[in-house]
Amino acid sequence: MVDDPHTRGLARTLGLWDVTAITAGTIMGSAIFVAAAFVPRAVPHPALALLLWVAGGLIVIAGTLTYAELGTMFPGPGGQYHYIKQAFGPLWGFLFGWTSLLAIQAGANAYLGVAFGEYLGAFLPFFSSTHTIASIPLGPWVWTPNTAQLAGMTAIAVLSTVNYFGTRQGASVQGALTAIKLLSVAGLIGFGLLAPATASPDWTAPLPSGNLFTAMGLAIAAVLGSFDGWYQATLCAGEIKRPERNLPLGMIGGTVVIGVLYLLVNLVYFRALPMAAIGASTRIGEEAATALLGPTAGRLLAAGVLVSIFGCLSSAFIAASRLGLPMSEDAPACRWMARIHPRHHTPTASIVTLGVWSMLLVLTGSYEQLFEYVVFAGIIFHVITGLALFQLRRQRPDAPRPYRVVGYPWVPGLFVVAMTGLLLNTIWERPVQSLLGVGLVALGVPFFRWRQSVV
Repeated sequence: MVDDPHTRGLARTLGLWDVTAITAGTIMGSAIFVAAAFVPRAVPHPALALLLWVAGGLIVIAGTLTYAELGTMFPGPGGQYHYIKQAFGPLWGFLFGWTSLLAIQAGANAYLGVAFGEYLGAFLPFFSSTHTIASIPLGPWVWTPNTAQLAGMTAIAVLSTVNYFGTRQGASVQGALTAIKLLSVAGLIGFGLLAPATASPDWTAPLPSGNLFTAMGLAIAAVLGSFDGWYQATLCAGEIKRPERNLPLGMIGGTVVIGVLYLLVNLVYFRALPMAAIGASTRIGEEAATALLGPTAGRLLAAGVLVSIFGCLSSAFIAASRLGLPMSEDAPACRWMARIHPRHHTPTASIVTLGVWSMLLVLTGSYEQLFEYVVFAGIIFHVITGLALFQLRRQRPDAPRPYRVVGYPWVPGLFVVAMTGLLLNTIWERPVQSLLGVGLVALGVPFFRWRQSVV
């Protein structure tokens, strides 16, 4: 393993269960309860939809195996930052960190925070995006913060505080939330598969007409989006005990568990509602539970979604707040983010920075648009990270690799090809968002060059 100086101030307190919980908890947010409707919306055929879920899961597992080798080779905080930097130079690593902290991670946190507020409003009507706190004129615009945003900011502040006072405390909260989420999903699957079906999918129906290839591209993008977060544990590798063992096992175990649960949940959906109704749904989990088990079950499932979103936000926070550490090494302007608390052994400056910026994005209301713009940038960095494995195998053939990806070069090759295909499909389907995503990445170049002038 390559030594990372940043790990010297961190405590390795995360075990196999913690890595598995972070992986599973980050993947399972609200997507399977909401965004799962995107797949049958694009491809309204039950057998083909399930096949695409399997295909997406296999692509994610290929990515997990790829990242596991890189993570055990560089078991420090920062994950992709280090892999890209070591393979292609500090500029590319910095651009990943810049884009992640500015938008990908913070935008996701803000999105999850407000989603938490919206679902909380189902139980406490005070919290709602329609319940404005104030109306403040700002030139030609009027800023109207609402109570759903207030709930989102509160959730982010609570999780920031928990993680500030110790990685062990944050991991314990994450483990408990993941256990609750898995029990909720297991309940939906168990009762949903045993209850009398209210719909009967036609497994042998003709394939949908039209441009099936494009529709499948959109569907597989939705599947991969539902698995997003599978790589987050690599960001906190500097705090994992025995990373050469626990990182690959935890990432693979968490991904496989969620993949199996996703398939079973989709079977429940197919038994609950017709394909057209699933595709048109905005809260598919709640509607399916209500159809099969009654309104009380639907209400309980909504509570499970609330916990799921909070748990996803928790696991994302544990991992993303570690990005400031490697960035401080390459950018003197960011060196203050390298502070490790002497007693709590946590990257407190990074935690506070990510928390405050995420809350500001919640307040501006621009989080969703910002997150949409950087989806394309996130795919770019997955492709670059996959290529980094091949580059490092060539550059450093004798470097210690406690874990080597199974099926090299075919498994990482599959991941790179799949991500490249998704990249091209995104350019074709969303050219404006793709261009803006590239622009956001490019903004980091002058900042990186400027930092060299102040060394």
